Amino acid sequence: MTPPVKIDRQREHQANERTFLAWLRTAISLIGFGLAIARFGLFLRQLQSTLTQQSSSPPPIFNSQNLGIGLIIFGIVTLVLAAWRYNQVFWQIERGDYRPSRLMVWITTAFFIILGTLSIPLLLGREQASNSPRPAKSTFNSK
Repeated sequence: MTPPVKIDRQREHQANERTFLAWLRTAISLIGFGLAIARFGLFLRQLQSTLTQQSSSPPPIFNSQNLGIGLIIFGIVTLVLAAWRYNQVFWQIERGDYRPSRLMVWITTAFFIILGTLSIPLLLGREQASNSPRPAKSTFNSK
């Protein structure tokens, strides 16, 4: 009777490790997307200032750089929570009193709903800015 119990516990630990690795991949993706979004926003500001030959105004509080930083921070928090949850489940398996919890799934889902909703104005703001008329460039050279 002991071998099946030992094998079952081993499978439970391996499943726990796979779950942790899935959360780890999610955290790495969040950090990577955050870096990409923050850098792309910087690129767009530099491109705009180069094309318009005007110094760019300070970006509003809600911009792609802050969105990227938010994703990076959430990726780090996700990694910490994943490690904490992995350890908690490890000891529950060892004691034989595993209790599933959906809290981390709900927190992550709520965060992405909020982030997705807050991203809509960024996309619409870019579209409106690109549709607005550009000032005409002067063809006169002043000497």
